[in-house]
Amino acid sequence: MTTGILKERKDQVHTVGESPFDIACNRESLAGAVSQRACVFCGSRVVLYPIADALHLVHGPIGCAAYTWDIRGALSSGPELHRLSFSTDIQERDVIFGGEPRLTRALTELIDLHRPKAAFVYSTCIVGIIGDDIQAVCRKVEQEKGIPVIPVMSEGFKGNKRAGYEAACKAMMHLVGTADVSGVSPVSVNLFGDFNLAGEIWIIRDYLARMGVEVVANVTGDGRVADLRRAHGAALNLVQCSGATMDLARMIKERYGKPFIRVSWLGIEDMADSLYAVAEHFKDIDPQIVTRTKALVREELEVLLPRLREIRRDLEGKRAAVYVGGAFKAFSLIKAFRHLGMRVVVVGSQTGTREDYEELATITDPGTIIVDDANPLELSQFIKEKDVDVFVGGVKERPIAYKLGVGFCDHNHERKEALEGFTGMLNFAREVHASVMSPVWHFVPRRRGGPEPSGSRQPTTPTPPNMDGTPARRTAGEK
Repeated sequence: MTTGILKERKDQVHTVGESPFDIACNRESLAGAVSQRACVFCGSRVVLYPIADALHLVHGPIGCAAYTWDIRGALSSGPELHRLSFSTDIQERDVIFGGEPRLTRALTELIDLHRPKAAFVYSTCIVGIIGDDIQAVCRKVEQEKGIPVIPVMSEGFKGNKRAGYEAACKAMMHLVGTADVSGVSPVSVNLFGDFNLAGEIWIIRDYLARMGVEVVANVTGDGRVADLRRAHGAALNLVQCSGATMDLARMIKERYGKPFIRVSWLGIEDMADSLYAVAEHFKDIDPQIVTRTKALVREELEVLLPRLREIRRDLEGKRAAVYVGGAFKAFSLIKAFRHLGMRVVVVGSQTGTREDYEELATITDPGTIIVDDANPLELSQFIKEKDVDVFVGGVKERPIAYKLGVGFCDHNHERKEALEGFTGMLNFAREVHASVMSPVWHFVPRRRGGPEPSGSRQPTTPTPPNMDGTPARRTAGEK
């Protein structure tokens, strides 16, 4: 067991190969540990925020709205109402006498001013404590204004970030199934769990268009209320961020009988496999879709693989740490790093399930540290212990990396470079190379000629995939 872990958290950390797999997860964050995990309210905002033509009103103190303002940085191809942050800014008087009148006034004024297609009203901790009936207020304003006004029951104290995802999915189900779907193609999908942080959903939509697949709704990057209302008409739901939107996929399957599959648009194998899975699903309706998909993958890889080989020369044998929100990203990142000749030696997530971590244990090397709901002290300890060269995380992890003199790659809310698709894999490789190879790290005290830690670096030599994205067969003698 690695050192530096709080006693109460030892069962949430596992080192691959040291003992039979066992890890605790999806529990409340340890009090006083300053968890990297966010609250229920933040989880709901993360999911719903990118719906660009809806009004998003936080019913609570101004701090809650400030904390989650522009939380995704999600890009829109049209309206940008989501980029504004609205709050009822309840005060002491409202806590004593109730905040419902203030909420009613705020909703009425904002709807008249901005003419949104729908309004989401987020409940916060203090609102849950004082007992405001935001559902009644929403029903009243909806009848008066003639647009959907949807309560999001996201009081922060109700659980962890994953509970916020569920609250967001329940809110979206108020819209799903409320519009005509007679014109939807039988070869159609919804994109779940992509938030279009750097225009990435447009890359994926382009691939699907080249395959002959219609995209009905983006859930929720570059999202639109009208598309969500038609989402039940799509033949298949593609779920990328399983933590954030899996509940919605299950609700739609239960109510409308529409199937879903898990996909990942990150890395080479997962990107290709996801496109092939879509083609396989629709091949009986469109017999040529598999041929088109193979041609698309081959065309993209013919450009990508030679460029990756050049970058790999410098990165061979380097080490990476990964800490992300949803564990699905970690699977793809481990494979992506192997294409660069790098090893992931620390991997964790905020909201992973036992099944996620068990899969991580099977695809990582012996000695890899797997951690659930880490805190900054643990992450710092793991990075130093494993002598990491680059840390992949989000906004809260960036300071940890820089204080320790480690390269950093933002793979979460604030990135400006697309990292999805085959194009994104090249962008990712370039960003990692630029960060790892920066000469600034030579001036970090702990890197000035210190001894190599035990368990030393062994370059990895994965077999590149075939040009159609399928795994290559290993030759005799290749480990």
